[in-house]
Amino acid sequence: MELLQIMKNRRSIRKYTGKKIPSSKLDIIIQAGLLAPSSKNIRPVEFIIVEDKNMLEKLSKSKLSGAGMLSEASCAIVVIGDAGKADAWIEDCSLAMGYMLLMAQNLGLAACWVQERLRKTMSGEESGIYVKEILEIPEHYEVEAILSLGIPEKAEDPRNWDETEQNKVHWGKF
Repeated sequence: MELLQIMKNRRSIRKYTGKKIPSSKLDIIIQAGLLAPSSKNIRPVEFIIVEDKNMLEKLSKSKLSGAGMLSEASCAIVVIGDAGKADAWIEDCSLAMGYMLLMAQNLGLAACWVQERLRKTMSGEESGIYVKEILEIPEHYEVEAILSLGIPEKAEDPRNWDETEQNKVHWGKF
Protein backbone atom coordinates (compact mmCIF):
# COMPACT_ATOMS: atom_id res chain seq x y z
CA MET A 1 0.00 0.00 0.00
CA GLU A 2 1.30 3.46 -0.81
CA LEU A 3 2.38 5.42 2.28
CA LEU A 4 0.00 8.35 1.73
CA GLN A 5 -2.93 5.94 1.40
CA ILE A 6 -1.88 4.18 4.62
CA MET A 7 -1.88 7.57 6.35
CA LYS A 8 -5.33 8.42 4.96
CA ASN A 9 -6.75 5.06 6.06
CA ARG A 10 -5.28 5.08 9.59
CA ARG A 11 -7.81 5.29 12.42
CA SER A 12 -7.56 5.01 16.19
CA ILE A 13 -9.22 1.67 16.90
CA ARG A 14 -10.26 0.80 20.45
CA LYS A 15 -12.27 -2.42 19.99
CA TYR A 16 -10.49 -5.71 19.51
CA THR A 17 -11.40 -9.36 18.93
CA GLY A 18 -9.15 -10.62 21.73
CA LYS A 19 -7.15 -12.80 19.34
CA LYS A 20 -3.37 -12.80 19.66
CA ILE A 21 -1.33 -10.76 17.21
CA PRO A 22 1.07 -13.00 15.26
CA SER A 23 4.61 -12.50 16.57
CA SER A 24 5.83 -11.87 13.01
CA LYS A 25 3.57 -8.79 12.78
CA LEU A 26 4.50 -7.58 16.25
CA ASP A 27 8.18 -7.87 15.33
CA ILE A 28 7.61 -5.69 12.25
CA ILE A 29 5.83 -3.03 14.33
CA ILE A 30 8.69 -2.98 16.82
CA GLN A 31 11.21 -2.73 13.99
CA ALA A 32 9.29 0.24 12.55
CA GLY A 33 9.50 2.01 15.91
CA LEU A 34 13.21 1.34 16.17
CA LEU A 35 13.73 2.77 12.67
CA ALA A 36 12.17 6.13 13.60
CA PRO A 37 14.47 9.14 13.39
CA SER A 38 16.12 10.38 16.55
CA SER A 39 17.57 13.81 17.35
CA LYS A 40 21.33 13.71 16.87
CA ASN A 41 20.90 9.92 16.47
CA ILE A 42 21.12 9.61 20.27
CA ARG A 43 18.26 7.06 20.29
CA PRO A 44 16.92 7.39 23.87
CA VAL A 45 13.71 5.48 23.06
CA GLU A 46 13.03 2.01 24.47
CA PHE A 47 9.96 -0.25 24.40
CA ILE A 48 8.33 -2.53 26.93
CA ILE A 49 6.11 -5.13 25.26
CA VAL A 50 3.21 -6.18 27.49
CA GLU A 51 1.11 -9.22 26.60
CA ASP A 52 0.12 -10.42 30.07
CA LYS A 53 -3.65 -9.85 30.55
CA ASN A 54 -3.27 -8.94 34.23
CA MET A 55 -0.70 -6.29 33.39
CA LEU A 56 -2.81 -4.97 30.49
CA GLU A 57 -5.70 -4.62 32.96
CA LYS A 58 -3.46 -2.60 35.29
CA LEU A 59 -2.30 -0.40 32.40
CA SER A 60 -5.95 0.24 31.48
CA LYS A 61 -6.21 2.13 34.77
CA SER A 62 -3.21 4.35 34.04
CA LYS A 63 -5.37 7.34 33.12
CA LEU A 64 -8.54 9.02 34.24
CA SER A 65 -9.97 8.19 30.81
CA GLY A 66 -8.77 6.99 27.45
CA ALA A 67 -6.86 3.86 28.48
CA GLY A 68 -9.70 1.40 29.04
CA MET A 69 -9.15 -0.37 25.72
CA LEU A 70 -5.84 -1.72 27.02
CA SER A 71 -7.71 -4.33 29.05
CA GLU A 72 -9.00 -5.89 25.81
CA ALA A 73 -5.84 -5.35 23.74
CA SER A 74 -3.74 -8.25 22.48
CA CYS A 75 -0.69 -6.38 23.62
CA ALA A 76 0.67 -2.95 24.42
CA ILE A 77 3.94 -1.30 23.63
CA VAL A 78 4.98 1.12 26.37
CA VAL A 79 7.22 3.78 24.86
CA ILE A 80 9.76 5.26 27.26
CA GLY A 81 12.65 7.66 26.85
CA ASP A 82 15.92 7.99 28.72
CA ALA A 83 15.54 11.64 29.77
CA GLY A 84 19.13 11.72 31.02
CA LYS A 85 20.42 10.69 27.62
CA ALA A 86 18.66 13.21 25.38
CA ASP A 87 16.73 16.45 25.72
CA ALA A 88 14.54 15.53 22.73
CA TRP A 89 13.31 12.23 24.20
CA ILE A 90 9.66 13.39 23.91
CA GLU A 91 9.98 14.07 20.20
CA ASP A 92 11.94 10.86 19.63
CA CYS A 93 9.31 8.79 21.47
CA SER A 94 6.55 10.51 19.49
CA LEU A 95 8.22 9.68 16.19
CA ALA A 96 8.56 6.03 17.22
CA MET A 97 4.86 5.95 18.16
CA GLY A 98 3.91 7.46 14.80
CA TYR A 99 5.96 4.95 12.86
CA MET A 100 4.44 2.06 14.80
CA LEU A 101 0.89 3.38 14.28
CA LEU A 102 1.45 3.53 10.54
CA MET A 103 2.98 0.06 10.43
CA ALA A 104 0.07 -1.38 12.43
CA GLN A 105 -2.30 0.14 9.85
CA ASN A 106 -0.24 -1.30 7.02
CA LEU A 107 -0.45 -4.77 8.62
CA GLY A 108 -4.24 -4.56 9.08
CA LEU A 109 -4.07 -4.30 12.86
CA ALA A 110 -5.98 -2.04 15.23
CA ALA A 111 -3.95 0.50 17.18
CA CYS A 112 -4.49 3.48 19.43
CA TRP A 113 -2.11 6.00 21.03
CA VAL A 114 -2.64 6.19 24.80
CA GLN A 115 -0.96 9.39 26.01
CA GLU A 116 0.63 9.04 29.46
CA ARG A 117 2.96 12.02 29.86
CA LEU A 118 1.16 14.94 31.53
CA ARG A 119 -1.88 12.80 32.38
CA LYS A 120 -3.34 11.66 35.71
CA THR A 121 -4.88 8.47 37.10
CA MET A 122 -8.33 8.38 38.72
CA SER A 123 -6.63 8.87 42.10
CA GLY A 124 -4.77 11.96 40.85
CA GLU A 125 -1.35 10.30 40.59
CA GLU A 126 0.78 11.12 37.56
CA SER A 127 0.12 8.48 34.90
CA GLY A 128 3.80 8.11 34.06
CA ILE A 129 4.69 7.41 37.69
CA TYR A 130 1.91 4.81 37.93
CA VAL A 131 3.19 3.03 34.80
CA LYS A 132 6.81 3.22 36.00
CA GLU A 133 5.86 1.59 39.30
CA ILE A 134 3.90 -1.35 37.88
CA LEU A 135 6.45 -2.05 35.12
CA GLU A 136 9.49 -1.43 37.36
CA ILE A 137 10.92 1.20 34.99
CA PRO A 138 14.14 2.82 36.27
CA GLU A 139 13.83 6.37 37.58
CA HIS A 140 15.81 8.10 34.83
CA TYR A 141 13.32 6.94 32.17
CA GLU A 142 10.12 8.81 31.40
CA VAL A 143 6.91 7.32 30.03
CA GLU A 144 5.61 9.05 26.91
CA ALA A 145 2.74 6.84 25.75
CA ILE A 146 1.38 3.35 25.27
CA LEU A 147 0.51 1.84 21.91
CA SER A 148 -2.59 -0.32 22.29
CA LEU A 149 -2.65 -3.12 19.70
CA GLY A 150 -5.13 -5.77 18.67
CA ILE A 151 -6.99 -7.49 15.88
CA PRO A 152 -9.78 -5.07 14.89
CA GLU A 153 -13.28 -6.13 15.94
CA LYS A 154 -14.64 -4.59 12.73
CA ALA A 155 -13.26 -2.72 9.76
CA GLU A 156 -13.41 1.04 10.14
CA ASP A 157 -14.05 3.20 7.11
CA PRO A 158 -11.29 5.67 6.41
CA ARG A 159 -12.04 9.29 7.15
CA ASN A 160 -13.08 11.44 4.24
CA TRP A 161 -9.94 13.50 3.71
CA ASP A 162 -10.78 16.28 1.32
CA GLU A 163 -9.48 19.72 0.48
CA THR A 164 -10.99 21.34 3.62
CA GLU A 165 -7.72 20.72 5.46
CA GLN A 166 -5.88 22.99 3.02
CA ASN A 167 -6.91 26.03 5.10
CA LYS A 168 -4.32 24.83 7.64
CA VAL A 169 -1.45 25.23 5.19
CA HIS A 170 0.25 28.62 5.02
CA TRP A 171 2.91 29.42 2.41
CA GLY A 172 5.58 31.97 3.24
CA LYS A 173 3.62 33.73 6.01
CA PHE A 174 0.62 32.97 8.18
